[in-house]
Amino acid sequence: MTGPINLGNPGEFTIRELAEMVLELTGSRSRLVFQPLPPDDPTQRRPDIRLAQEKLGWAPTVPLREGLLHTIGYFDRLLSDGAGA
Repeated sequence: MTGPINLGNPGEFTIRELAEMVLELTGSRSRLVFQPLPPDDPTQRRPDIRLAQEKLGWAPTVPLREGLLHTIGYFDRLLSDGAGA
């Protein structure tokens, strides 16, 4: 088997939805800035994970919100331990 295997969650959400969720979960007061899309911007960001399922027996099990909470907690711990300095 050669070539890349997509690992991701095939559940679709917009980048705006992701950014808003990150702001909500972190309690950030940052504001979103909207820019024109580049001409080569993909219209769909849904990974095809069939190869991962077939060859690796892998499928995502952690919902987006839960995964973000784990990721935010990880970086909070890193920063509080001084690793981010």
